[in-house]
Amino acid sequence: MAHPKTQNQTHPQNQTQTHAPKHLSRRTFFKAAFAGTAVIAAGSVTPRANALPAPIGTVIDYSAGVPSAQAVKARGHLGAVRYVSEKRPGANWMAGKPVRLGETQDFANHGLATASVYQFGRAETADWLQGAAGAAIHAPQAIAIHAAAGGPKGRPIYVAIDDNPSRSQYDQQIRPYLQAFQQQLHAAELKLGVYGNYNTIEWATQDGLGEFFWMHDWGSNGRIHPRTTIHQKAKWQENIEGIDVDINNVYAQDWGQWQPGQGPTPSQAQIPAIPGAQQLSSMLPPQVRNVPLPNQQQINDALNLINKVKPLLSS
Repeated sequence: MAHPKTQNQTHPQNQTQTHAPKHLSRRTFFKAAFAGTAVIAAGSVTPRANALPAPIGTVIDYSAGVPSAQAVKARGHLGAVRYVSEKRPGANWMAGKPVRLGETQDFANHGLATASVYQFGRAETADWLQGAAGAAIHAPQAIAIHAAAGGPKGRPIYVAIDDNPSRSQYDQQIRPYLQAFQQQLHAAELKLGVYGNYNTIEWATQDGLGEFFWMHDWGSNGRIHPRTTIHQKAKWQENIEGIDVDINNVYAQDWGQWQPGQGPTPSQAQIPAIPGAQQLSSMLPPQVRNVPLPNQQQINDALNLINKVKPLLSS
């Protein structure tokens, strides 16, 4: 991801054919194309941060109060990511928690959208510190508040890891927390989003956790993860109607947004699985016959990478 690009080198073993064949049969073409797809998709292809397209707009997040939708729209934002969690004990300044139906309806009436995020504790009281047991406490609250605010099924709830955790903390506490949270969200016909820094998102994606990713800068060392859906830039804030809000760049048309009264949002179309793909291995050239064929997730990841690179190629 953050490694410098290296130039492709030509090796002698790749120069066995010095002249192009005069005739290219359909079978030969199919074998070459399929082998190339297998090698690319089955390998460890990691998109770089510079593969992200330009932001499509901005959204805000806030907890100290609730600005009007009219004022938010006047600032040019697409909407807001809102807390589906209660305020912490003693944090009376959190007048904007939790999100309520009147606010999301106001947003919808002005053409704005809402996304959901859950965070109750922080620092020494962080929700993830309890591991899977913490999800048993917090996931039901997230689901209930999301629904009460008009949040439909089929949408994600971003689960906050508002820290710069070590790998050990991720392995022992955060992974079990996200796994258990995801199970409850799926049971409620919702999806898991992850709010975290670069490393947290990287580890979560390696574990197949999360479909939407909201990245913060703490511990990210200036990098933006290629799977980033929303990016919360450090210290990028403004004041709307006396309320301090954070500003976030949005990198995907689907950033987890919803409006009250909407039905489930269809998930992004997936490429149908290839029936009997393993049986096609006999059609591959001998030099790549032992390369494992790509699974469905690898194919989808490769296609997502291509879609992200397209704007750069056309610019």
